[in-house]
Amino acid sequence: MAAHTGLPAPALGRIGVPAFPPVALSADAPPFTPMRADGRQLDSPSEAEKHFSRCAAKLRALRADSGQLREELNLLFDQLLSENYNRTFCPSISIRPEVTCLVPLSQEHLVIKFCQLIHHLLNQLKIIMDDKTLDVLMNYTAKALKVCSTWTHSDILLALSTVVYGNGHQCQQLLRDLLGEDGVLMLYSAPSQPNMELRRVALTCMANFCYRMPGQLPLDDQYRSACFGVFLKTMQSPKPSNTDELFYCMVIQAALKGLQCCVSGGKWKFGGEEELGSVLAALKRLMFQGAPGVSVEWPAVLYPARLPQYEGLSAPKPIFFVSPKNKKRKSRGKGKKTSSEERRADDGEEDDKTAVPVLQKERAREGDRGEGEPLLKTSAPSLYPSWKRNSSDSEFSDPDGNAQSKLRLYHGRVRQAALQCLLAVVKGVEKRTLYGYWSSFIPDSPIGGPPPLNILTIILKDPSPKVRAFALQVLSAMLDGSRQFLAVAEDTASPRTSYTPFSFLLATAVRELHRALSLALLAETSSQTLTQVIKCLAYLVANAPYHRLRPGLLSPLWKQIRPYVRHRDVNVRVSVLTLYGALVTTQAPLPEVQLLLQQPEGSGSSSTGSFTPQDSSLREDDSAPPWLLQLCVSLVIQPREEQSDSEGAGTGGSVALEPSPVRLEALQVRQKLMCITVLLGLTYSENYLVKTAAVRALGIYILFPCLREDVMFVADTANTILAALDDRSTNVRAKAAWSLGNLTDTLIVNMESVGVEFQQELSDMLLLKMLQAATRAAADKDRVKCNAVRALGNLLHFLRQTQLTRSAFQRPLEDAVRALVKTVQSEASMKVRWNACYALGNAFRNPALPLGKYSASWSCDAFSALCHVVTSCKNFKVRIKSAAALAVPAHRSCYGDTKRFSCVWHSLATALENSEDTNDFLEYRYSASLRHTLSQALLHLLSVSQSQDMLPLGRSLASEEGKSIKEHLIKYLRVDEGVREGVEGEKETGEDSFNPQQRITGLQETLIRLKGLKAEVEKREEEDRSKDIVVNFLEDLVKASQGTTRLF
Repeated sequence: MAAHTGLPAPALGRIGVPAFPPVALSADAPPFTPMRADGRQLDSPSEAEKHFSRCAAKLRALRADSGQLREELNLLFDQLLSENYNRTFCPSISIRPEVTCLVPLSQEHLVIKFCQLIHHLLNQLKIIMDDKTLDVLMNYTAKALKVCSTWTHSDILLALSTVVYGNGHQCQQLLRDLLGEDGVLMLYSAPSQPNMELRRVALTCMANFCYRMPGQLPLDDQYRSACFGVFLKTMQSPKPSNTDELFYCMVIQAALKGLQCCVSGGKWKFGGEEELGSVLAALKRLMFQGAPGVSVEWPAVLYPARLPQYEGLSAPKPIFFVSPKNKKRKSRGKGKKTSSEERRADDGEEDDKTAVPVLQKERAREGDRGEGEPLLKTSAPSLYPSWKRNSSDSEFSDPDGNAQSKLRLYHGRVRQAALQCLLAVVKGVEKRTLYGYWSSFIPDSPIGGPPPLNILTIILKDPSPKVRAFALQVLSAMLDGSRQFLAVAEDTASPRTSYTPFSFLLATAVRELHRALSLALLAETSSQTLTQVIKCLAYLVANAPYHRLRPGLLSPLWKQIRPYVRHRDVNVRVSVLTLYGALVTTQAPLPEVQLLLQQPEGSGSSSTGSFTPQDSSLREDDSAPPWLLQLCVSLVIQPREEQSDSEGAGTGGSVALEPSPVRLEALQVRQKLMCITVLLGLTYSENYLVKTAAVRALGIYILFPCLREDVMFVADTANTILAALDDRSTNVRAKAAWSLGNLTDTLIVNMESVGVEFQQELSDMLLLKMLQAATRAAADKDRVKCNAVRALGNLLHFLRQTQLTRSAFQRPLEDAVRALVKTVQSEASMKVRWNACYALGNAFRNPALPLGKYSASWSCDAFSALCHVVTSCKNFKVRIKSAAALAVPAHRSCYGDTKRFSCVWHSLATALENSEDTNDFLEYRYSASLRHTLSQALLHLLSVSQSQDMLPLGRSLASEEGKSIKEHLIKYLRVDEGVREGVEGEKETGEDSFNPQQRITGLQETLIRLKGLKAEVEKREEEDRSKDIVVNFLEDLVKASQGTTRLF
């Protein structure tokens, strides 16, 4: 197991040991080169391995009783520490626990070198560390912290941090001493700790304790919460007056990394609104760490409501990260980067001579909307960054320049770490909770006056492309799944001057996001960050309700991204296709998108970006396929016109196609364009035959896994189907009901495969509309009704506790269940009644559905209807479904009081006794299946029964009814897997229902549970006698079922 500190550390050099800068394992770090202690490069990695192996062998050969032990250890440690190996070097050795015995804790200089060696090996080489080694090293370093002097603790903690990286859950024996109330780490990491280096290493060690790899158990909540509190206090504490700014940045960076480790990989578990607001406030402040021109009174807490008094600017000083050099840039559509731009993209940090994003002429035209953009109206001196201002026109002297450059580097790292931490918080906090804080990070009003401090400021003006990329990832995470929240946005009508509705504020936020991201698209020079800009736009387009907004947002974006389809970077091209895919599936069919699809490919270059539905001058021939479809086909099958250097050139005159990611994304866009845009548009055809076929096709497409898990497609399809359910044509309504049944089937599949995230992302309002529409359709003709009741069962199964308890769902819920009950009791076709019984059983699978003793009256009606049908219906398939539905509730409380439970039992027993009584020979073939389902239902009732049920059960089993039940149950328990006798409809009885051993095992478990039941005090004697009857009945069943005689 390789271990890492996870955080960069300053070079450690003590007592004459050569200090080499530690290098954390990351994709951005330069490769290691094997070097000798004298600085000469080794000839090959094998030579480095030999040198390392010789030193390691000498170290293992040392004995504790050697007279020269101290000198030999000192020399070997120096030789091992002096090596700086590359990553291809992987020594086949492991840290031997015996080595710790050679380094007594009294020899503190040797202890330091040994700890440095541990850090060196675990941080740079893939050293094997088994559980025993982990335990030995943890105990050694923990003991060293207690015994050795304070001046050694920095190195000891550094070694401990590498040992516990990803192993926090295995360090239970040390947690109390280290992370307890008076633990060493709590003491050294406190804001009152004057030694900043010790404080930084302690925070790093705590962060590594909290870090867990995928699949590992997290640190105990008690200690994780304690670490969380320390990290938050560190982030909130100001810089001590006597502390160097660089050391302070490293301390803050360690705290940010620790907070990220605490929050990552799970839901938010660190308090309520106050704690979350404190974290967000601290992160927002650190997002602008070192930003020139920032003068803000930062709040200690952000509140979910928009409270201007907590976010006021103390001075109207704009924020600009602008260099006076390199203001002119080429278009990023095809052009190559300059060398300085490539350096920015590679190293991820700014330098003195690197240009930073400047709003170009295109940006000025795009942003000139009379909104008072400060950047366009600010005098030249304010454009000059504060860290480059000087009393003279000359550049910094070398020492000052290096210091300033290093400080800017560390400030950029803090901003990057703050955004990484914010990304973890956004992913861990429930989306509905996070929506209240949107206004703190996303503007919801047109920018005017002083520029606000929000995430868009960083995206547009931060000098580091890595920081900008992480800001875009945070914004993408906030937008992902926000469709339900943004659904209320609307600005089609001007708001009242005296009151600005929330819907208008959300619409303004969407427009501001469009404006800022469009500007970022123009100004971005880094290909990696440009990819994030386009991906963020795709998230925005996929979630914004453009049908409720004024037209004109999508047309400029559509034309702006066209040049990037041929961009030299593969990832940019893929992200552009993803964005086009989001555009064509946006609440389709939007008239604005339809017009854009019909325009020729080159028509957007001279367009002003405005949209008028009546403008058809740019339309192609109606028979021609959309240009985007032609583009996707060409990307899949045609060779590339040019290649980037990174992709290489074709050899031997071979034709080079687009890379696989581009072709795959083009195929997906084509699929969406064909299956969604065209198909959804056809559902609005005036020809009912076309509409019928289109609605049916939607019901087929929704079953595809690639589409059913797409929340946007599910929502668009549902809205289209709901509109078709109100069509005057019975054929259209019938196919719409069938498609709605298929769509709700996919909801259940997604609930089981995707999980609760899919349920949360689907709009409550859409589910309510589907429930109400299906209820209305259940009163339609049988052709519509048979699938409408199927949809009702799925929807009642899908609804969550938070939805069922809302007042808006109460009446529709009752109407839906009563519609099913009415259908079960009606004289409709048997297929309709069969589906209604199945739907009630499907609804009973929802544990949040109130079915118990104190539930609504519709619960009693549902059980009564099923009990009536199971005994009286002439159609045996309907009886089978009703019996299966009665066996669905998993808990005794779902069956209500004793009276209802007894009614269900007697209905099933009566139906079992009369399971062969029929005058229709065609129904007789289902009698075996009916008996099978009824027997399983009766055994299920016995398995959930409680002491209050013993009286009616005892009376039933002691009568003639009990003899008939026993006879049928013995047959059921003895049925071999090969003897199915034409049993049909077994899906509801369980996949393992034909396994006799499993049935007998379940029966034995029921017997053991009933023997342990205690009767109520008032009826103890009578209930005990009844329980004895039930227990004896079950014992007889077990004995009889274990016999070898096959009864049929």
